[in-house]
Amino acid sequence: MGPVPAVAAIRLAVRTALADHQPGDLVLVACSGGADSLALACATAFVAPRLGLRCGGVSVDHGLQDGSPERAAEVVALLRRRGLDPVGSVAVTVGRAGGPEAAARTARYEALDHFAERYGARCVLLGHTRDDQAETVLLGLARGSGARSLAGMPAVFGPGGRYRRPLLGLPRAATVEACAAEGVQPWLDPHNADPAYTRSRVRHRLLPELAEVLGPGMPEALARTARMLREDTEALDEWAAREYPACEHAEGGLDARRLAELPTAVRRRVIRLAALRSGAPAGTLAASHIEAVDALVTGWRGQGPLQLPGSVEVRRTNGRLAFGASTPPARPAPTRPELTGATSP
Repeated sequence: MGPVPAVAAIRLAVRTALADHQPGDLVLVACSGGADSLALACATAFVAPRLGLRCGGVSVDHGLQDGSPERAAEVVALLRRRGLDPVGSVAVTVGRAGGPEAAARTARYEALDHFAERYGARCVLLGHTRDDQAETVLLGLARGSGARSLAGMPAVFGPGGRYRRPLLGLPRAATVEACAAEGVQPWLDPHNADPAYTRSRVRHRLLPELAEVLGPGMPEALARTARMLREDTEALDEWAAREYPACEHAEGGLDARRLAELPTAVRRRVIRLAALRSGAPAGTLAASHIEAVDALVTGWRGQGPLQLPGSVEVRRTNGRLAFGASTPPARPAPTRPELTGATSP
């Protein structure tokens, strides 16, 4: 692509992602200091003022490596030099639920939510690229998670469309070229090359092998597949949302007879929607959970109650699926993430 075209392409992607914003809105860039997020921050610092927007940045310190607080402080200083304001770092404690990658992701989004709410940000921009999307599709394929997982990462998600990924249509190489053109030195996260992490193995071993066997256009093809599957998934989700009221039982929960009349793809989405409304977290509600609940409709043999993530219990009783709370184990009181290095609101 070349350095100058890469900078222009990233700036155009940011401008497109912010097209629905109003003058005065605050845009935040989540920046780790890696090439993807650093190129995004530089582009946003250029584009936002020209749209009448304010631009800030936040770096999340996961505390997983030696020197991570100092590195977060360096990112904050760099963002300030590029004219972003407010900027700050958020220190988080990464748990163990769902594995190290999932736990870090959960902690990261909680911190970003906290920072965005503190400063009243209209949206938070994330630096995921087309290559990240391809990796996500392959990971979903390995899990056998169905179309929702194969649809990859959405370009816009979160409450009110808070999170946006402007770079999903661009290759990772473009961000490296843009950083060189902007005169900034990205940080190389050793975790990204650590074979202990599944995504790292996909990135450095599986994708190159696929490109050698099937051709160099694999990341683009996988990202295109994700985009088409997302369109199909969103259409089915809308169908399920329309059917949901008709499936509600007068005594609460869902009417098993009405559910059984729906196509499988729609029925399972209605069940998923009921589980989410009952408190099951979307990030841990897997296809296997939904299939087990679906068996209460299509293969009812007097099975006992099922336990879903988020301490949600599902049982079939008197022709309906009842969703309720199970008794969760005692847990320590949560602590709010520590905010450091931020300018005042």
